[in-house]
Amino acid sequence: METKSRTEYSAMNTTVAVISRMTAILMGFVTRVIFTHTLSENYVGINGLFTDILNVLSLTELGAGTAITYALYRPIAEGNIKKQQQLMKLYQTFYRGTAVCVGVLGLALIPFMDVLMKNRPEVEHLTFIYLLYLANSVLSYLLVYKRTLIEAHQMNYVVLIYQTGFLVLQDLLQIVVLLTTGNFILFLLMYLMCTVLSNVCISRKAEKLFPYLKEKEKERLPVEERTGLFRNIRAMMMHKLGTVVVNNTDNLLISAFVGVVSVGIYSNYYLLIGSVRQVLDQVFAGITASVGNLGATENQGKIREIFETAFFIGQWLYGFAAICLYELLNPFVELAFGRQYLFERSVVMILCINFFINGTRKAVLTFRDSMGLFWFDRYKALAEAALNLVLSILLVRQYQTLGVFIGTFLSTILTSVWVEPFVLYRRRLHLPVHRFYLRYLLYAVCVGAVWIVTDLVCGLAEGSPLTVLLIRLPLCVVLPNLLFLMAYGRTKEWKRVLERLRRIEWVRLHRGGM
Repeated sequence: METKSRTEYSAMNTTVAVISRMTAILMGFVTRVIFTHTLSENYVGINGLFTDILNVLSLTELGAGTAITYALYRPIAEGNIKKQQQLMKLYQTFYRGTAVCVGVLGLALIPFMDVLMKNRPEVEHLTFIYLLYLANSVLSYLLVYKRTLIEAHQMNYVVLIYQTGFLVLQDLLQIVVLLTTGNFILFLLMYLMCTVLSNVCISRKAEKLFPYLKEKEKERLPVEERTGLFRNIRAMMMHKLGTVVVNNTDNLLISAFVGVVSVGIYSNYYLLIGSVRQVLDQVFAGITASVGNLGATENQGKIREIFETAFFIGQWLYGFAAICLYELLNPFVELAFGRQYLFERSVVMILCINFFINGTRKAVLTFRDSMGLFWFDRYKALAEAALNLVLSILLVRQYQTLGVFIGTFLSTILTSVWVEPFVLYRRRLHLPVHRFYLRYLLYAVCVGAVWIVTDLVCGLAEGSPLTVLLIRLPLCVVLPNLLFLMAYGRTKEWKRVLERLRRIEWVRLHRGGM
């Protein structure tokens, strides 16, 4: 199998990932608009609620995926096939156990549905609908683990091509179902079928790329290696808990304290914000395996330089996107879904601020996870989860939906924003962390200033939602980037970005085809 350089793999993964996510966003948006106009608000709310319930249940995965992926980087760099076989066998065992746990816990929640829903909606076959969501999650765990080996080999683009193809097929089938029958259960069955087919095809592709996956490896990992791996899994379990509580309990709290209809309104914003996040996240997903290889083979100076460049790119991309979302979300939602699905500007503001803050963490998290540092900030995740729940519950009573998102903002600022870079700088980069904090503050001030200027200019647009959208869109695309270029044009980080862009040999990306 022909190999490529880290730069080539990163460019290939990132390019395919961005195209894939943009395709998925376009198809998902069309499906969502038809879904919203075909079915009632109750179904929109149920979709968001059940998805978050299953994301919470995914805690049973214990973070084994990230820990084992990290463990694969060195054996892959050294060409140690036996070690890869041992790790994949262990991974298979973990995921089979996860599937059983998710299934059992998911069934155990059925008697408590009334507690999770304030003003339970009048929807037929609600329990069966929930079981379909649960089945989709359980079957995914049984089939998904082999794709990790493809990703660890810096070939995530292979997985994305399969996933995008089946996602487009799923959306087309769901659109046909909605327009011809309006049957929500049949809509979910299309989702279930395409998920299973996608995972089966990716699994077979992994076996074709790496035939040794089908060989029986009887030897287990040495005791000392299993001990280190389980240590990392315990740490990732804590991180998984923090991530799930912070990111996937918003719908549960809104449902329990405000109502299922409000969950439906948030689901539309979550779809749009999440779609943009997924595209930008692919920039970092595309370099994750390359960063793992970097940590296994390169010196400290090289690692530090690439991290600083990645952080610079992240704050620019997520800052620009946050500004665009704030200016464009409400006119877009009103135009696409209707005025009844609008949030107040204060809610949109805090959603976009949270989006930016989490985006600026991507570079730190990519380097932390790819270099196996998750043990050192494991308690941070628990503190963040506890703060998020307590603050959100306290604030939701007075500020309703806005209070939930303020709680998320405060818990992140008080923990992750400063702890994660502290661990990375102390344990891997070996530099004083105050340099990072100062850089972060300067970037945040710059983004804030650009945000204010852009908002003042965009505020001049008046008229119908379509008119406002058409006027603001070009302003949001051009103005923030122009102001960022003026602010950063002379910095060493910007010069590094330009240098790397020049070094990418696009012709070699297509060598041998995909």
